Amino acid sequence: MDDFARALIVTAVCCVAAYFLCGIPFGKILGKCLGNVDIQQAGSGNIGTTNALRVAGPKVAALTLLFDLLKGTVCVVAARWLIPVLGLGAPAWSLVPGASGDWLVVLVALASLYGHIFSPYLHFHGGKGIATGVGILFGYCWPLALVHLGIFIVLVALTKFVSLGSIVTAGLVPLTMFVTFPSMGPVALALWAVLGWTVVWAHRANIARLRAGKESKLSFTKRVTTKDDE
Repeated sequence: MDDFARALIVTAVCCVAAYFLCGIPFGKILGKCLGNVDIQQAGSGNIGTTNALRVAGPKVAALTLLFDLLKGTVCVVAARWLIPVLGLGAPAWSLVPGASGDWLVVLVALASLYGHIFSPYLHFHGGKGIATGVGILFGYCWPLALVHLGIFIVLVALTKFVSLGSIVTAGLVPLTMFVTFPSMGPVALALWAVLGWTVVWAHRANIARLRAGKESKLSFTKRVTTKDDE
């Protein structure tokens, strides 16, 4: 078996592991354990940080954010080490961001995001991907993650719409990747575009509410007990 075939096998294993790890619904688990509520039964019905805040409060939301960030970061960091060492027989630094084989790592990043959005433990329903997506960026290139986090914070601070900050931040991913890594191959860049725009797609209901002027603004004190469409 040549190095490339071995690397593909290691990548496939990493993708499966990342999908199931990132599918763990920490928001739902923490909501039940710490707040005695099921965050899927109120608000947007999603398992992410924003809905955890709206339904279960700041403590559950903060922990949900932490775990959702970490699961994305851990998967990408592990893949960047495992694929070259076990697959290519090369040092881990051989797949630095923008390297020719870096698209293998981006595949794992995409599997991580899809695990969170399409959780296998919740009948393929999950969160909208922004926290896990930022965690993925931290695992891939932390300075770029800080740029996206800064964009998100500024937009949310100005508008009070978490969804708007999420949509713009995610939509810019392929552009910032291209600017930061101009030598990045087309496959890796396309995968990053799919990753970023999947998060935008996951916010399609928010986009409709923003256009209709019905989107909820960020609040650390207001709680919801019913679904948004009820």
